[in-house]
Amino acid sequence: MSQHRWLLTLCLLLLGAPSLASDASLHIVATTTQAADLAHILSAGVEDVQITPLMGAGVDPHLYQPTESDIAAMNQAQMVIYSGLHLEGQFDTVFAALAEQGISVYALSAPVKSAGFVIGGFDLSDELTDVDDPHFWFDPRNWQLTAQGLAERLAMLDPANAAAYKANADAYSEQLQQLFDWAEAGLGSVEAGQRYLVTSHDAFQYFGAAFGWQMQAIQGISTEDEAGVGDIQATVDFVLAHEIPVLFVESSVPPDTIEAVVAALRAQGHETRIGVRELYGDAMDAPGSFGGTYIGMLAQNALTIMQSYQCMGTRLTIPAWPADLLPAPPDELWNIDCHA
Repeated sequence: MSQHRWLLTLCLLLLGAPSLASDASLHIVATTTQAADLAHILSAGVEDVQITPLMGAGVDPHLYQPTESDIAAMNQAQMVIYSGLHLEGQFDTVFAALAEQGISVYALSAPVKSAGFVIGGFDLSDELTDVDDPHFWFDPRNWQLTAQGLAERLAMLDPANAAAYKANADAYSEQLQQLFDWAEAGLGSVEAGQRYLVTSHDAFQYFGAAFGWQMQAIQGISTEDEAGVGDIQATVDFVLAHEIPVLFVESSVPPDTIEAVVAALRAQGHETRIGVRELYGDAMDAPGSFGGTYIGMLAQNALTIMQSYQCMGTRLTIPAWPADLLPAPPDELWNIDCHA
């Protein structure tokens, strides 16, 4: 964060932000698209809850800097929900200041961290070493813990509606279990020696651990890292060594590095392609779309991986979608053109 922006943020926090007009009895600010989606699901049927999302579809939370309107919204909220584990790297000082003002600031990663289900040992910078991978939500079982943890925190803040938050979390956890079972069946049908996922940055370690796939990324766990020629060559060598037929671009990361790897591979005569569509990495799609929900985001990623490998001749089985798992993928996701 620049010195100018830091001074602006500090002033807004210390002096108080402009008042926001709201009739809601509970005003929640959610940083990421995943956080906003979960807040909406758990508060369904509860009156007078206002949820303000900060980051939109396709926004990279590693690089996102809070604006004046973000600071204003957080100052007027009763609760700020964020992902945690340094995903929102530009917010750390802001969160600390908000907590000092008595605003409930809650990290969705907290119950996953407490249960010991985080993947650690990464270095983000000279100051941040041996940190945890922040992309914990890519294992639906972690997201089950997250839903239950947020429901408990909401119940503490709004005890009159505690039963509704718990019921919503329990119902959603059942949906997440169906999602996990569906994705596990499909992704697990690929022969073990062919399960490789090559992406722009290292966002899918939890996904790989959940479904038995090995990961390879050009950049590290934060997109603040810059990929160099050596990183690209290392990825080329890895793909050649394991005869990997598909590489994937992420919706929140520019495609340049993956395209450079694909070009280098083709120059060496290796038949490869980019996935049939982008993967959702650090952010979901727009609200109201299939990929704008957590279930849709993860399901579309799994379907994209399976279809992309299928297009390259890999034998696998894409399971039928569970009838009561919502939202259901739109028809256009099932019908792909492998030659596009």
